[in-house]
Amino acid sequence: MSRPRIVIVGAGFAGYRAARTLSRMSRGKAEITLLNPTDYFLYLPLLPQVAVGVLEPRRVAVSLSGTLRRVQLVLGEADDIDMDARTVHYTDPEGVEGTLEYDRLVLAVGSVNKLLPIPGVAEHAHGFRGMPEALYLRDHVVRQIELAAATDDPEDCAARCTFVVVGAGYTGTEVAAHGAMFTDSMVRNHPLREGMRPRWMLLDIAPRVLPELDERLSATADRVLRRRGVEVRMGTSVKEATHDGVLLTDGEFVRSRTLVWCVGVRPDPLVERTGQPLERGRLVVDPFLQVPGRPEVFACGDAAAVPDLNRPGAFTPMTAQHAWRQGKAAAVNVAASCGVGERRPYRHRDLGFVVDLGGLQAAADPFGVPLSGPLAGAVTHGYHLAAMPGNRVRVAADWLLEAVLPRQSVQLGLVRSWSVPLDTASPELARVPGGPRGQEGDKTGEAGEKGAAGSGEADELGGERLTEIIDNTEKAQLAGAEPAPHRPAPEPTASPPGGEPQRSRPEPAESRPGPAEKSAGKSAGKHSGKARKAGKGGKAGRAGKPGKAGEAGKPAGKREPAAGRRGAHPAPGPVRRDDTPTQGDS
Repeated sequence: MSRPRIVIVGAGFAGYRAARTLSRMSRGKAEITLLNPTDYFLYLPLLPQVAVGVLEPRRVAVSLSGTLRRVQLVLGEADDIDMDARTVHYTDPEGVEGTLEYDRLVLAVGSVNKLLPIPGVAEHAHGFRGMPEALYLRDHVVRQIELAAATDDPEDCAARCTFVVVGAGYTGTEVAAHGAMFTDSMVRNHPLREGMRPRWMLLDIAPRVLPELDERLSATADRVLRRRGVEVRMGTSVKEATHDGVLLTDGEFVRSRTLVWCVGVRPDPLVERTGQPLERGRLVVDPFLQVPGRPEVFACGDAAAVPDLNRPGAFTPMTAQHAWRQGKAAAVNVAASCGVGERRPYRHRDLGFVVDLGGLQAAADPFGVPLSGPLAGAVTHGYHLAAMPGNRVRVAADWLLEAVLPRQSVQLGLVRSWSVPLDTASPELARVPGGPRGQEGDKTGEAGEKGAAGSGEADELGGERLTEIIDNTEKAQLAGAEPAPHRPAPEPTASPPGGEPQRSRPEPAESRPGPAEKSAGKSAGKHSGKARKAGKGGKAGRAGKPGKAGEAGKPAGKREPAAGRRGAHPAPGPVRRDDTPTQGDS
């Protein structure tokens, strides 16, 4: 009798826990395959410490192959799921498509940045959902402080030293708290103009910081932030974002070169294409985490709307704590469906929450006991060490070194602004020049040819347009600013929360393209006609269906180059939106 084939899509908190539990329960009696775009599990709660240099990036990246025994890792991103044929179509990092067949499927694709229809945000803001975004933010903050210290223009200095964080939930609060400490330590080595100091602003339309937590924890976080000089503005958000700053909903224009978008998350867009019932973008499942009508399909984590048995009629929130527990519950129920053990519904009991505020400060309520100050900091650090599935000694060592040695503040220059667009379905991967093409391209029979120029928009730029972009890029770099990625002016949409209609914006300059982009410009005239003809049947971003290489009838071993598919990382170019911006939890 053949072993059951279990495919797990996603290696976040839910997917990683499901794979680890199943590998222990199956004892080699099942084929377990984990599909993920990276070869590591990212411990997201410690990502703010990576962004400010407390932890090295590899400390929060736990190796999948090194910690998951008897689990086959397949690098790639899922493009489409055919539940009738029981296949998952994916694209690997080199742009080659493949197919995985399954007897049991666990969907744990997680979430991405939540977008709002606010003019300029997609062009000028950056999220905080993946390692590339954290590394970019670290370099960007260091660069702004160094440029501010060298300029003679007081207005330019003030703008570069102003950092705006939108969203006062877990992520935004921790980013602002750690960021204020980081920049204060930097200006000791790079003194600013007399009377100037770094300015951090935390905005949210909610009435208080951490509105989802107990008021005592909220008050603790608010007190620590204000003591560090962070301007906490509740009931205020961004009305419009520009290269020079942000216009707030209260009418004030704040000159700034940094806008960090932490307003929340939305389910991965792949969930929408399953064709199954959704609840605010999440896949509806029963208490056993099974998709109704599809007993072989399970879903957990941020991608699943799991009934909260402790609150009838409600669903569990999109938090790491729930995702971690649901991953284990999904594994137990998958094993039960294969004849091992008994299935059980997902039921949880809150153990409390911890919010790391940097240094020895934190806000925590373990088992409902509110704590603050150094004691809360010790509990928070202990919780993270216990929760991490690996790298504990290395993390503890970095914390020790941080306590006794001065913090390093240098730019690595590995991630540029255009590499981490806010409007992306793959925040865990950075776009690279000369990488696999086709994210904005059209799906045609000729699109898989080697040397294809990529998307229709890239073709239409032409050599003259590329020359203009390069000239503008060089001018922007000489001025000390990192150019934003090229995007077409947005089409008129409904009025944003600020009350004004969305206005068309000029196209910002784009970062300097590499050799692959120059060759694409030379061949633009040759390929643009084909791309336009194929436009009606094309696939932009992750919205399309797989091509012939992804058909269910083909074996997984035979794969062909992809033309247009989810998760491709072409050189700088237009970023199309293929989702509903307001979808997901508040």
